[in-house]
Amino acid sequence: MSPRTTPRRRPARRLPAALAGATAGALVVGLAVTPAHAGSGTDGPIGTVARTVGDARFRPGPCPRTADPVPDLARARCGTLTVPENRSRTKEPKASGGSGDDAVSEIPMALAGNLNRDRDVIFMSQRGTYWADPELTCPNIDEFNARALGLVSNAPSTGRLHVEATRACRDRVDARGAERSTYNDIESSADYDALRKTLGVKKWNVFGISYGTHLALNYMRLHPKGIRSVGIDGVLPPSLAGGAVTWKAAREGFDGLFKACEEQPACDNRYPNLKATFLRLVSELEADPVTTTVTVPVHPEPVKVVLDGGNLVGWLTSATHVAAGVPRSIDELAHGDPQRIAEQLAGGKYSPQAIGRVAHGLVHGVFCGQWTPYESRSDIVRGGRRAFPSFPRSMLANAPQLAWLHDDCRAWDVPPAPPWIRDVTRSDIPTLALSGGFDAQTAPSNGAYAARTLSRSHAVTVPYVAHVVFADSRCAQTITTSFFDDPAAPDTRCLAGLQPPEFEIAP
Repeated sequence: MSPRTTPRRRPARRLPAALAGATAGALVVGLAVTPAHAGSGTDGPIGTVARTVGDARFRPGPCPRTADPVPDLARARCGTLTVPENRSRTKEPKASGGSGDDAVSEIPMALAGNLNRDRDVIFMSQRGTYWADPELTCPNIDEFNARALGLVSNAPSTGRLHVEATRACRDRVDARGAERSTYNDIESSADYDALRKTLGVKKWNVFGISYGTHLALNYMRLHPKGIRSVGIDGVLPPSLAGGAVTWKAAREGFDGLFKACEEQPACDNRYPNLKATFLRLVSELEADPVTTTVTVPVHPEPVKVVLDGGNLVGWLTSATHVAAGVPRSIDELAHGDPQRIAEQLAGGKYSPQAIGRVAHGLVHGVFCGQWTPYESRSDIVRGGRRAFPSFPRSMLANAPQLAWLHDDCRAWDVPPAPPWIRDVTRSDIPTLALSGGFDAQTAPSNGAYAARTLSRSHAVTVPYVAHVVFADSRCAQTITTSFFDDPAAPDTRCLAGLQPPEFEIAP
């Protein structure tokens, strides 16, 4: 019986998929999947045949709109997967056993890394994302995050406004008829397995980045049967996910960058004691913030930036991607010039790419159903104190990337996921766990942590690269493609020749 006509079911939901034989790659913030071989055993090329399996239906159709132009979609085969929003309300058995970006928009990054070199590649936009039905983006949160640069980041008044934005997003999601509690790893993992089955693919490889690694590790536990191998890049294990590990990630990524500067004589001579300078500035600015205005190309008026301890940490969490300029920016701030850092902060928050593309309905579903029920505020504070013992107490409850997390989740109001969602993944599926030595968003050590319980795994840290090494490192791309060719023996020889960035040296 059709998912749309079975009595008492929640509405079926549509998830866009893009498929390509040799025209597109797979690299996503959600999750990407790659068939082991071009042939799938279907009656035609992958993605050209409508097919229904259980409660899931794939139908070929037009390619989706994307937040950014993706010219290669013109050569892709596309379609939609329709699934129940809440499988626990259907006659199908429940699965037993978070972020928020649109997978299809990552095609250009994957093309650059040659993931499509000799295999079909499939992308599916996760439920709730940019072109799914329902689409659970909340531009009001993105717009608030930009305006909040002009507020003291850890002030209670800022927290109240933050929660107001989250509550408005919740109301928008509810108005779209979405069931908030179904946007999580359990349902998303079942969606991916449903896509594999409806496409007639017997086994495929899986590649997830950032939050996609979180989802991939749960997918491996919940639906292992159809998976040949798994690549995870920028690893966030579900058993660790939350504020405490975000503090640990910041410390590891910062230390990797500071150490590289110390080991480069020109950088160390020009910017001695860079780490100590940064830690001192965080404490000083948290006690006495600096306010400035900057010009952002896409914004008609100058924008206000309050540079306090929280915003400085947030800046460096992302700035490890442009590591060469970090020592100079910190030095300029130490000598009274905050402009470069303020401009980078504002440029990121006010960028058109930052507004209206993240599925906050999915993000909060994962955070509030799978993270906060199993991590207290005290856990986050303890994690912050372990990582940065010199930081003021006022900063520690708001971990980098996760400000006001528990307050937001009280407003979001979804039930906890079952406790087993936090279990470590134990599997013999061949797995490549990639990390970057400058990754301040998911800790470099997370790859080795996840690999401990994956009996056929390879944990690889690519030095001098920030979060998601596949995007920025030709070496990481070589390792990844060689792994999918032969999961038992990824080619890591390129690691031996890697060099640190040449840091900018100011006059």
